[in-house]
Parts: sequence; structure tokens; C-alpha cells
Amino acid sequence: MPINKKSKIFLAGHTGMVGSAILKSLKKKGYKNIFIKSKKSLDLLNQEKTHRYLRKIKPKYVIIAAARVGGIFANNNYKAQFIYQNLMIQNNLIHSSYLVGVKKLIFLGSSCIYPRNAKQPIKETSLLTGALEKTNDAYAIAKIAGIKMCEAYNGQYNLNYLCLMPSNLYGPNDNYNSKNSHFFPALIRKIHNAKKNKKKFIEIWGNGKAKRELTYVDDLADACEFFLSKKTKEVLINIGSGYELKIIDYCKFIMKKMKCSLAIKKNSKMPNGTPRKLLDCKIAKSYGWRHRYNLEKGFNFTYKDFLRRNIR
Repeated sequence: MPINKKSKIFLAGHTGMVGSAILKSLKKKGYKNIFIKSKKSLDLLNQEKTHRYLRKIKPKYVIIAAARVGGIFANNNYKAQFIYQNLMIQNNLIHSSYLVGVKKLIFLGSSCIYPRNAKQPIKETSLLTGALEKTNDAYAIAKIAGIKMCEAYNGQYNLNYLCLMPSNLYGPNDNYNSKNSHFFPALIRKIHNAKKNKKKFIEIWGNGKAKRELTYVDDLADACEFFLSKKTKEVLINIGSGYELKIIDYCKFIMKKMKCSLAIKKNSKMPNGTPRKLLDCKIAKSYGWRHRYNLEKGFNFTYKDFLRRNIR
């Protein structure tokens, strides 16, 4: 049953790539009562302020896109911030949502919650069946805690808090920071700059053989809106495109799109990360959700945004 377009929705984390895509999607679909707050005006690390704000606006729905995120370098070097900040943000929002009467909440995470050597494609039941990838275990543990918190609150308080776990995401408003970005925006920036500066090669981390599934961010935004109106028996649902390539093949794809040819140097001193992360999305599809964007179309929108923002 469709939700009332006038219902109050609090979207946490509206300025990031994921949050901004969700905000754009909700507005485009006619939602009139979307509440957003900047980091300066609402510190989600502060339990009292978070609870006070939710108690004031009394939303019917909450979407948690707020998180500290980053690529291998950031995840591996700032583990304390990653585990502390993500735990605090999600704990404050989930618990305060329960206290003010929110029955439906969507919590967003990442495919890194699954074991490093999980059977592929990865089913939701693979959670907690093996060791995590060490380079991002702090972030993953925080997200796993959020899933288990939603599961516990659903069971004890009769709620429908849902956790959507996407594969690697990309799209407009992504982070292209050379140290803190994920692999795909990092490759876009490296290859663009190498072409612009007439370099003959780019360097990638590891051997380039790790496989990654990419999902365009608007597909996740659509999934959030789609599942707001669904009563699900599952707490955890994967969201992906089913499209994966080796890192080195993504390099070649981007070069082809940018019409350049560069040598690829592999830095074997740097980590490869998880060997493969392809999600099984049968549960999402059983409810009727489907992804809409292929890599070709998604890249065109992404690179146009990159050029528009004049990132160097």
C-alpha cells in the first residue's frame, strides 16, 4: 500500500552521495514533508539533541543515510572514528525513533558486513558466518550492530525497521578525495587527471584482480522509497545490480569512456581488499524491486557531475 505523500519523513545524512540521491528521488515522487538537518544544526553523535529533534518533529518514517564512510585507506587508518561515530549515529537515531513512535525505519549499510570469503553471490544468511575483511572490519562491525539492533527492536517492540545493504555505490555527489574515496570515484579522478596532465600511466592498489559489484546510487534511492511502503518479514535485504568486474577491468572501461589509453601499474604493497563481493538480491526482487541503471548510463551521469564540479 503506497504511503501518504504528506507523511513526515526524516532523512538523516541528506548532503552525502546517498542522502542527496534519496532526497532528490523523494521530492521527484511528490513527497511534501521531508525533514533534513545539517551537521552544524544537528549533531547526530549527541543522543540528547537527536532525541529532542525527533520528539519535536514526530516523523512517521526515518531513513538513516548518515554515516562515516570511506575507501580502504580511510577504513584501515581511522578505525576508531569509523566504529565510534557509526555506532553513535545509528544508536541515537534508532533508539530515538523507537521512543517517539516511529514504526518504519530504513537503515543503510554496505556489503562489507559479510565475511571476507563468503560464498558468492552473497545471501543475507551469510551474515556472521565467517571472518570479516580486516581493512574495513571496524565499519562493518558498527553496521552489523545496527542490523542486530533493528532486529532486536522489531522483535521486542513490534516495529518494522529494515536494513538495506547495497553493493559498492557510485554516482553524482560522490567523494573523490584521493585518500578517503572508494575505488570507483578514485579511478575516475586518477584517469581523468592522468589524461589531462598527459601522463602515461596510473597506479592502482593491489593486483587489480579483486571483483566489485557496482550499483548506481539512484537505484538505492528508489529502493528506499519502494521499501518504505512494504511490510517485510526480513530485517536485512541486499540491494545490487548483479554487475561485477575486476578492478583492472573497471580501469579499462573508464579509459574507454574517456578515450584514452594508459599503462596500469600495480602497487603490490597495498591491499587488495575483499576478493569478491557480489550480492544475491532474490529477496528484494521477490517484493518487486528491480535496479534500472546499467554501468554505461550510470557512468555518463557520474562523469558529467564530476566535470561540472571541476574536481582536481
